[in-house]
Amino acid sequence: MDRFQEMQVFIRIAERSSFTQAAEDLQIPRATVTNLLKRMEERLGTRLLERTTRTVRLTHDGEAFYRRCVRLVADMEEAEGSFRNVAPKGLLRVNLQGTLARHFVVPALPEFIAQYPDIELQIGEDDRLVDLVREGIDCVLRAGTLQDSSMVGRRVALMEQVTVASPAYLQQFGEPETLEALGTHRAVNYLSSGSGRVLPMECTVDGNVVEIQLAAVVSVTGADLYAGSAVAGLGLVQVPRYRVMGELSAGKLKVVLDGFPPPPMPVSVLYPQNRQLSARVRVFAQWVREIFEAVA
Repeated sequence: MDRFQEMQVFIRIAERSSFTQAAEDLQIPRATVTNLLKRMEERLGTRLLERTTRTVRLTHDGEAFYRRCVRLVADMEEAEGSFRNVAPKGLLRVNLQGTLARHFVVPALPEFIAQYPDIELQIGEDDRLVDLVREGIDCVLRAGTLQDSSMVGRRVALMEQVTVASPAYLQQFGEPETLEALGTHRAVNYLSSGSGRVLPMECTVDGNVVEIQLAAVVSVTGADLYAGSAVAGLGLVQVPRYRVMGELSAGKLKVVLDGFPPPPMPVSVLYPQNRQLSARVRVFAQWVREIFEAVA
């Protein structure tokens, strides 16, 4: 195994904090990973990792070496790809927000696989905030404003949003026509997976975004629960229009405050700030952007 491959293995051990998980990720024997790291430390004359029965963490020298390795491996992959003009290949771990995945990404996946047959995809589904480095994930697709400063985002779309409620709710509380009328209404609260705080409702007035906090009897953390609570008549919600097209067509939900719409919701591919963008992530992000542009 050459030094370039050794660095790739070391990076994976450091990011997964586990020899076993690094070996599984790279599909090589654990003993090979252990022996490789031992040889690297002997050659460098320093200890790169502190290992106990429960944890694996970088030493001070290991942190400095890790940063250098990340840059060198990314540069080497970029250089090899540009000179050899080869298609990206290897394992790509992505985590997708569920409704975005089901509506846009998964139906188009055969096209991506046909275009990049040497990329092996592992796909997870979540609404929560994901620790990409600790969980060994290359990038995530999320809707909403970027909150984590350790992440870099590539915006791929702006989704139209609407404020909606069920006919049963509107029959009970009336249909609001102005923002002042919202004083007698209630919302379904959506809790941020990052901070745990309630995300306020937002309405656009004369080009400015106004935040509104309504009373609520239900708080949720998932997109499906959020829309489902509105259908059940539990309160007003604000969602991307695509998410509730079926419910709107079936009369299960109705758009309200159409003259004061929520601002568009950004959709982004996110990856760690300290990790240079690999060719695999780059082509995936570009492909996702093309998907959303096609349906805009």
